[in-house]
Amino acid sequence: MAQIELENIARTFSLGNAQVCALSAINLAIEKGEYVAIMGPSGSGKSTLLNLLGLLDRPDAGRYRLEGRDVTTLSSDELAAVRRQRIGFIFQSFHLIPRLTAAENIALPLVLAGAPLAVREKQVRSALAKVGLESRAGHRPDELSGGQRQRIAIARAIIMRPAMLLADEPTGNLDRHTGQEVTELLEGLNAAGTTLIVVTHDSVLGRRARRRLLMVDGVLTDDKSEAANGPPPALPAPMERQRGGMQ
Repeated sequence: MAQIELENIARTFSLGNAQVCALSAINLAIEKGEYVAIMGPSGSGKSTLLNLLGLLDRPDAGRYRLEGRDVTTLSSDELAAVRRQRIGFIFQSFHLIPRLTAAENIALPLVLAGAPLAVREKQVRSALAKVGLESRAGHRPDELSGGQRQRIAIARAIIMRPAMLLADEPTGNLDRHTGQEVTELLEGLNAAGTTLIVVTHDSVLGRRARRRLLMVDGVLTDDKSEAANGPPPALPAPMERQRGGMQ
């Protein structure tokens, strides 16, 4: 049984008097532990597909089974519970709360889940260690570099030990060097068994994934897999490292 199974998924949006087909007849299966890149031009449906996979949106037609469960039939509260327990999200713009410290931002999913303080503190320390930012626990987002903010966002995404990570342009706001470090961190989580699905415009980053899906005008036009027979291609080194790296 695949971890993700989509059958004839469709999604349409209304723009004024026009109907825009964002996704059309999407059929897709993703196995647990896969590393998948979703690629395509702007407006091709990549982010719409990611939002549906992450239960942030519902399809207009079709069926989505997650770990064997038909999630298209769930209520809003049930969907929220599945998202919290099984899915981690990483966004281009980090989405950290400015007034909270790094540790407090990471702890948010545990707070919403009602975890006791002692449990939250232990798991936050562990998550900070995984992303190498133990010394930044008390810093607020405006006191962190872009790479550090993305690491904190990743720590928050994995705090509930999700079965899959969904990343929407996770390196889009980072210089190439810092982007490579973030990419390698995500790939390390994938190597440990977490399913990783990344939306990216970056063809070099996309080629690092073992499976690449190409979207064009809401249609899945290509699905290409490669055997895991060696390291992924390296990202090209920047001509000059920009300021604001991970440090």
